[in-house]
Amino acid sequence: MPIDKSDRGALLREYLNEAREAILWKCEGLSDAQARTPMTSTGTHAMGLLLHLAVTESGYFIECLGREIQNPVIRSISDSDDAQADFLPPPGMTLNDAVTFYKEAIAAADGVLDELELGSPAVVPWWGKHRHTTVERLLVHMIAESHRHAGHLDIVREQLDGFVGLRPSAPNLPELTADQWEEQRLQMKKLAENA
Repeated sequence: MPIDKSDRGALLREYLNEAREAILWKCEGLSDAQARTPMTSTGTHAMGLLLHLAVTESGYFIECLGREIQNPVIRSISDSDDAQADFLPPPGMTLNDAVTFYKEAIAAADGVLDELELGSPAVVPWWGKHRHTTVERLLVHMIAESHRHAGHLDIVREQLDGFVGLRPSAPNLPELTADQWEEQRLQMKKLAENA
């Protein structure tokens, strides 16, 4: 039985909100220094991922739906010629600032989404020949984008301080001791070395 549009919209918003919840949870308890610490060879860090997501939510759900981004920092980053600007928080920015920007972007996005239908038109200039699209497609895109970066935050956070889990309402991990996790890791390492 097909899902009607109102149920489909609610389901899409639920999946997006689960990713948003995980993203914010992965940033809780980090110091500014930890949040800025690059954990990969390409410089991936928690604050950069959070800022990127604030800019992305604003771009897709505000700008691409014909509204103006109100936050001057997010607007400035969006207008930058530097393709990495949204991953590079300015020197004075704190993790609290980035969390605030992300929460404000979510609130602004939700406000616009509450006004529109799934079939409402959207224009994404950087999508080339597919630039004319719908709110539904933007939601699907942001679900994928947000869950992808929530996964990055999982790895970054585990490397920083060992904090793990899917999201606060559903950690989705077996309750193993530190010794049991280490035994599992060593087993996997041994398998990889013998492959």
